[in-house]
Amino acid sequence: MAKRVQDEKPKRDAKARAWMKENISEQEARYQAIVKEMDDLEPKRKRWYAEFLEIIQTRGFNVTGDMRRKIRKSELPKKPKGRARVVF
Repeated sequence: MAKRVQDEKPKRDAKARAWMKENISEQEARYQAIVKEMDDLEPKRKRWYAEFLEIIQTRGFNVTGDMRRKIRKSELPKKPKGRARVVF
């Protein structure tokens, strides 16, 4: 089997490893703060979903231009099991 450049991982010096460790811990702290904020929004998010579903059933939504279409209750999507997963 041929030896390829991409197969060899260069060694990092201690300074670079320390910098990476510090950066990773900072990123994880930021990520946890974002996750907490998104989890705290869960009650509001449920209300937003309910309001949206109410609006598309009563007023409808614009299909094209000024044409509106109301969504029947039978056409509404079923609520998925579990928590809402927010991707950020």
